[in-house]
Amino acid sequence: MTIRAAVTGLGWWGKHMIRRMKDADGDLRIVKAIDNNPEAGAFAIENGVPFETDFAKAITDPNIDAVILCTPHGFHTQQVAMVAAAGKHCFCEKPLALNRAEAEASVAVCKKAGVQLGIGHERRYERAMEEALKIITSGKLGTIMHVEATFNHDKLANVPQGDWRMNPKDAPAAGMTGMGVHLTDLYLSMFGPITEVYAATTSRVKYKENGDVVSAILRFESGATGYFNAVLVTALYNTLTVFGEHGWLEVINETHPDTPGPSHLTVQMRDCERVTHTYQWMDTVRANLEAFGRACEGKGSYRFTDIEKIGNAAVLEAVAKSVASKAPVQIPPIKA
Repeated sequence: MTIRAAVTGLGWWGKHMIRRMKDADGDLRIVKAIDNNPEAGAFAIENGVPFETDFAKAITDPNIDAVILCTPHGFHTQQVAMVAAAGKHCFCEKPLALNRAEAEASVAVCKKAGVQLGIGHERRYERAMEEALKIITSGKLGTIMHVEATFNHDKLANVPQGDWRMNPKDAPAAGMTGMGVHLTDLYLSMFGPITEVYAATTSRVKYKENGDVVSAILRFESGATGYFNAVLVTALYNTLTVFGEHGWLEVINETHPDTPGPSHLTVQMRDCERVTHTYQWMDTVRANLEAFGRACEGKGSYRFTDIEKIGNAAVLEAVAKSVASKAPVQIPPIKA
């Protein structure tokens, strides 16, 4: 069985998903596109995907098994609930929600409806990241001391005035919703719960209302510390560095995840030669959607836990609160 999915929201990422899944014959296939702008239909038709403008009607289609949300962040919670009520599996682009309570609500409605809830954090499927996770969980680095990550680029530097991505309500804390949540998702999968955040933003050349730079210092439940930053106006710089008591590792990506290009994993242990492995690009967007499709079919578990889904929304909320208050913000334990 192949999961038949509809994509709603034909902006940059919705179109990207249709392109990536074109002619897919595996565990998930995109068979419908939805957007309230009729002009978006031209793209769908060009790519061989039937098009509709009525979201509420389209998601009740008996020929649809799942719905992929590529809509503005503020719509996610309501739309996840609508999709679950229609008995469809739901894949939600990141962030799942703008705060913890909304993420908890989305997890709960999907659980109650017995449907799978997917999330658009495709960076977990990067080969270098998967290998880094294996090294971290193996204990080779010993006790984790500190982690640092960056996700900087200019793909969102020139969105038109009035675009929802420039609105502090829909996209708080500068590049946090566009890039930062990918880094904190990786952190949660590699190092466990985050308990404290101290964040700041600034506006240097763009995004006067919500900033074009976000930086945050973190504390993990384990006691380790962390840092990340996201810059919306610069050349690509995409790294992850993990420091353990016995050594460190670093992942460097040469391209944005949507563009073919290699990544490199360097491991440096104490008193050992530095070793670097290069990994060729793979389509992580497709990998995540196909893994979601398999989970919908009951062919194994999905690698994102409910605690992680809720936890990342809680971190996003804490970052926004810390930016506003100019003070550290505590994150209570997550239970799902």
